[in-house]
Amino acid sequence: MKSFICEVLENLRATNPNISELVIILPSKRAGAYLLKELAAITEETIFAPTIYSIEEFTEVISELQGIDNTVTLFEFYNVYKELTPENEQETFETFVTWAQSLIHDFNEIDRYLIDHKPFFDYLSGIQDIKHWYLQEEKTELIEKYLAFWKRLPDYYKSLANRLLEKEQGYQGLIYRKASENIEEYSASITLKHVFIGFNALNASEQYIIQFMLEKNKAEVFWDLDEHFYKDRAHGASLFLRQYLEDWKFYQQNPKPEFNDKYSEEKDIQLIGVPKNIGQAKYLGEIITALTSEELENTAIVLGEEDLLLPVLSSLPDHIKDLNVTMGFPIDNAPVSSLFENIFNIHISTSKDHYYKDVLGIVNHPALYEIISADADRLIKKINKDNLVYLKSEEILGEFKGENRRIAELCFRSKNDSVTRFCKDVQELIQILKAHLKAKEDMLSLEFLYHFYQLFNKLETLNEKFTHIKTIRSLHDFYKELVSTETLDFQGRPFKGLQLMGMLESRALDFETVIITSLNEGTLPAGKSDNSFIPYDLKQEYKLPTYREKDAVYTYHFYRLLQRAKKVFLLYNTEADGLNSGEKSRFITQLEIENTPAHHITQHLISPMVPANHHKLREVEKTPQIMEKIRSLAASGFSPSALTTYMRNPLDFYNQYVLGVRDQEEVEETVAFNTLGTVVHNALENLYKPLEGELLSTELVERFKKEANTQIEKEFAENYSKAPLDKGRNLLIFEVAKRYMRNFLNFEIKRLENGSDIQILQIEKDLKVQLPVDHLQFPVYLRGKVDRVEKTDGVTRIVDYKTGKVQSKDLIVKDWSEITKDYDKFAKSFQVLTYATLISLEKDLKFPAEAGIISFKNLRSGILKFQLKIDKKPDYLIQEETLENFQKELKKLIMEICNPEIPFIEKEIKKHYGSF
Repeated sequence: MKSFICEVLENLRATNPNISELVIILPSKRAGAYLLKELAAITEETIFAPTIYSIEEFTEVISELQGIDNTVTLFEFYNVYKELTPENEQETFETFVTWAQSLIHDFNEIDRYLIDHKPFFDYLSGIQDIKHWYLQEEKTELIEKYLAFWKRLPDYYKSLANRLLEKEQGYQGLIYRKASENIEEYSASITLKHVFIGFNALNASEQYIIQFMLEKNKAEVFWDLDEHFYKDRAHGASLFLRQYLEDWKFYQQNPKPEFNDKYSEEKDIQLIGVPKNIGQAKYLGEIITALTSEELENTAIVLGEEDLLLPVLSSLPDHIKDLNVTMGFPIDNAPVSSLFENIFNIHISTSKDHYYKDVLGIVNHPALYEIISADADRLIKKINKDNLVYLKSEEILGEFKGENRRIAELCFRSKNDSVTRFCKDVQELIQILKAHLKAKEDMLSLEFLYHFYQLFNKLETLNEKFTHIKTIRSLHDFYKELVSTETLDFQGRPFKGLQLMGMLESRALDFETVIITSLNEGTLPAGKSDNSFIPYDLKQEYKLPTYREKDAVYTYHFYRLLQRAKKVFLLYNTEADGLNSGEKSRFITQLEIENTPAHHITQHLISPMVPANHHKLREVEKTPQIMEKIRSLAASGFSPSALTTYMRNPLDFYNQYVLGVRDQEEVEETVAFNTLGTVVHNALENLYKPLEGELLSTELVERFKKEANTQIEKEFAENYSKAPLDKGRNLLIFEVAKRYMRNFLNFEIKRLENGSDIQILQIEKDLKVQLPVDHLQFPVYLRGKVDRVEKTDGVTRIVDYKTGKVQSKDLIVKDWSEITKDYDKFAKSFQVLTYATLISLEKDLKFPAEAGIISFKNLRSGILKFQLKIDKKPDYLIQEETLENFQKELKKLIMEICNPEIPFIEKEIKKHYGSF
């Protein structure tokens, strides 16, 4: 395959005896590098290389202006804005940035297309005036200010341009306008011939410059368009070039160029639909694997979305040794980026205290943790232990010692909203990180860190020069703008191996094998998204580019890539998710409809291989070591919760009680249900414990009502956090706890008023008794803490408190053999009967007795009593026989746990759906 650049060079060598004396202008620097490579390949003797410019560099040479980036332009524009806007109408820099970016973009377009700004802005102002005239005849003060803003746009534009020209600087559009003004003088001063290669969509400035030099016979232009597209007047790929060849005076007086017909040659085109972007990346790796090493040398991967860069790099096969990536890696995706984001979050918060997740995000960050791990672990332990949702700076700094304290101060010490202080502290932190990474020889992380050093250095310099950024929040907003555009450039061998690039990097380049991803509507082409103050009609009137022209640009680039290619793989996402509709690009549809005879188009829908997941229930054999642990558990006592855990899932029992694996202690940001239960239980224990052995009276309960809120607050402070519970969900849960207490105490008063005689026998008593189990060679104990034992009207009653909802059907037993089998049905009955067994074995239970649950979410039902329902007639009384029958099943359960022949077998947990 002979590339377009190679064809042009052969033509130039045939018509120019000394190619070194040419000035060559290309769409991009990358195309210039390829031109030198092709020139070296076709040149046998040693020559001087011609002068090569990208179009941006060339306009800077003509205009004699130094280009400035968008950031500096924004700061300069704010100076102009403040000078021309009345003080009472001025916006802060933070607000200004939100709309000024779009306005600078529009200024850029106005200049690039050589539009007379005065009538243009008058027209735009008139449009805004008409909009509000028909809405209401009398304009409010807000509308008056709004219209005044539009009328000041010409002054903003002119003052910004003059300010920059005085400094011999310019944004891109201003440089283009100045270049078009200087082209006559420049053209008169040159003797070398200029050659423009591979251009397509030219703005008005570029058109004027090229036309002027063509007419003065100082230039030559080489267009890259296929005859197939040129003949088709409706084809988007030829939109711009057809216009130039028909409208330019030079081509009306001179022959039009001839185009080759490479597009109609034989090609293998595969249209591949793949679910999800990550699926495209993975399948791309399979395509690359199938290519030979010779094919890889002339293969380009063109990514329609920059976000695919990392997944694609991760999916490339191991045998790819030579890879050249021309897309920059966004430093916003660098690991260290999240550290600086968390530091910003700490200092832009209006709260004096620091949110624990922001604190953990800093001290746990890999970039810092390796340096401060000892002190960081101590702080994390304190946060989890004391359940600290918000921390003061002093609390954090107090956990850091020696050199680590300085790092903590740089991150957490108040900056008093000083932008200068913030930037200096971050720069000092970067120097500390640099020393650590150098010692580790982590060169990639050092490279990322260096880019952030440059970024914060730039912010600090700009702020010292312009002093527009007044707060750390404003700095953060501007930082996000900058970090989203900064990239880390890859170093590679630019002309060897596989080439990975974006669509615009492919300009003027040709490859035999082309793989293009993300060919979906809204991505390629991008569609109607347009960030501009200029209405569509006004753009059309002044021949400014609209989304139609932008679509035509990408149409040209797409088809130009296909012109000389032999193998083409076009990938698109079949899934409709997020902003992606799952609709394949019109480019693909157009290829299918055109159905060029020599093109072999095949379609594939790819789906990943998903292996069938045969879930096998796990089991753990009881080794001698495990049996030793079980004997230890039996000696310390099986609790009702341990036994019901076994009923629910033996593997959970093994993990929690045999291995001792418990949930990691973490900050409980919102009060959990078990914490709420603990708080209410403890508050009731504090109130009722002194009454053991005494009769309950209405006066006592009324006194408890007055003390209840204080008890709840005390227990929340001890069991949850000392932080105030005065906002958010925690406030609601705090109020729920107080409501539970109040409702329960009212329930007690109602019982007493109904004539019940209530004597408190035991409150939260710890019990441990031996359970005689035959056939076991070691003793077995039961242990538990009974919430309350009372005597009501002469009957002993065992009561368990539940803050969740329990219903009477949860305490019915019809068949003793089922009570240890089904956790969901019988766990509540099992628990209260275990408590009854504990008290009975302590010889403290007088028969008949009752056992039940008080559900704080179901107080209307009163005390929910255990009931035996064997002959359809419920029996609420617990007799000795009742406990004997229960204990038979209890012993069977314990025998199963202690039997070395029966492994711990996982149970499938039933999932319940519905209301809570």
